[in-house]
Amino acid sequence: MEQLMWRNGFLASTALLAAGLLVGCGGKPKTDEPVAPTPVEAARVAAPGGSGAVTGAGTLERRREMALSFRIPGVLTALRVEAGDRVQAGQAIAAIDPAGVDARQQQTAADLERARRDVERDKALFDKGYVSRQRIDDRTSALKAAQAAYDAARFDRRWASLVSPVSGVVLERRAQAGEVVAAGQVVARVADLSSPLVLRLPLAARDAARIRVGDTAQVTVEDLGGQALNGRVTRVGEAADTRTGAILVEIELSAPPPNLRSGQVAHAALQVRAAPGATTGYARIPAEAVLEAAGQRAFVYRFDGGKARRTAVSFGGFDGDDALVAGLPGGTQVITAGAGFVADGEAVRVIDPTRLGR
Repeated sequence: MEQLMWRNGFLASTALLAAGLLVGCGGKPKTDEPVAPTPVEAARVAAPGGSGAVTGAGTLERRREMALSFRIPGVLTALRVEAGDRVQAGQAIAAIDPAGVDARQQQTAADLERARRDVERDKALFDKGYVSRQRIDDRTSALKAAQAAYDAARFDRRWASLVSPVSGVVLERRAQAGEVVAAGQVVARVADLSSPLVLRLPLAARDAARIRVGDTAQVTVEDLGGQALNGRVTRVGEAADTRTGAILVEIELSAPPPNLRSGQVAHAALQVRAAPGATTGYARIPAEAVLEAAGQRAFVYRFDGGKARRTAVSFGGFDGDDALVAGLPGGTQVITAGAGFVADGEAVRVIDPTRLGR
């Protein structure tokens, strides 16, 4: 009986040990699962030649937009337009109380008449030898001064009424009737609708230096659903903004849709040439694709048949957000985002960054 119990216990222990081994091994032989390719982003290398793209955002404006103001101060008695109103050239927009300038005109007219009488009287006395030539000269000078004062007062009287210099649309109204306005204070802004619609684009000096008059541009406005509009560079500023250092580049839109308005924000992409002094033998790639740059040598990862291939390139330095490299054939795809997390020969797959997070 004791032997039978020992045998049964040994068999049970053996069975438990075998069961434990099977559980530890997963119950069946373990097989290696395939590793998913590492997701990366890539950019295609353009053929060497120094061309590239410059992008930026700016404000749409009519080329001719005028801030209207009075030449003289006064009380605003009428402002006959609102923002959005159409106006014709010569149309009266606003007026100030003319009482002050009328009084000045009357005073200068009286001074002018008195100066004329003085000249006529003294000329008669001069002919009789009662006054000197110097007296006649002084009277003549006083007459010229009185005439100038009268002309100035008459000119100011015309400025008591403000008229539109162009046919267009009122962009903004900045005053109300009854307010006291100073000389030169803007009361309204008017745009000449016959002038072209332009995009004024502030760019960094290094980017503006690569742009020439006549370069083409693609302009998009968010309010139009991203519709691309054709444009052409018509002006490149000669002076930088003292606060930001930006240089204004003017892009004229060809055949803009009628629903575009002055003041809307638009984005532009311009195809430009190399920066001054850049070697034209270098191609431009995103700066994030460059690894271990030292001197004139750097490394990148090429996307080659689903694999990442570490490749040595000649390094020409950085230009803004781009790096200048040589030694890559045109059309080669270099890994950008994710280049620092892959190894030579590792399986990778290129993803569209716009689809991330969806």
